[in-house]
Amino acid sequence: MSHESPTRRDLMKPLQLLGLAFAAALFAGIVTLVSMGFFQQRAPGEAERAVVMALIIAGVSFIAVLLIVSLLLLAVDPAQVTKQIDRPVLFDDDDSDTPDQDQDPDAAASGDPKA
Repeated sequence: MSHESPTRRDLMKPLQLLGLAFAAALFAGIVTLVSMGFFQQRAPGEAERAVVMALIIAGVSFIAVLLIVSLLLLAVDPAQVTKQIDRPVLFDDDDSDTPDQDQDPDAAASGDPKA
């Protein structure tokens, strides 16, 4: 049962990103339709206004999600695209930040130079 870790390229497929943006736009459009009372009995002109407003909100949210996700992808180093992911991505590479176990934490906090 060998399990290969996915590469960054596998995690950032463009079709999946477009699908995410489309799902967010669809959700925003449906919420707009529901909140404007499209599914209730209203005056004849209100249904058209609700549809137009839902299409505008869906378009804006599609573009916003696509733009935000693409800008977040720019933060990835292109040299690391082909590397295998075998640990959490947001952790530091070095462990030099960890304090030594033999030091007394009270002495270090008090500023005692003997520790």
